[in-house]
Amino acid sequence: MPALDLTGARWHKSSRSSDVMNCVEVALAGPVVALRDSKNPTGSVLTLPPPAWRAFTTAVRNHEFA
Repeated sequence: MPALDLTGARWHKSSRSSDVMNCVEVALAGPVVALRDSKNPTGSVLTLPPPAWRAFTTAVRNHEFA
């Protein structure tokens, strides 16, 4: 699988991120949603297809993770 070019991605941090040390940034990157650690913007990136991202955010809102 070819590497995804994220050089032009516009990264966003949640408005609920009050702790600078524990923030995740999200970017819409063509066919995927990309996630990275805000402390390490040149580090690894997790990519998810949009349906998986929607399922994850819905589960978080519904407090399905204990």
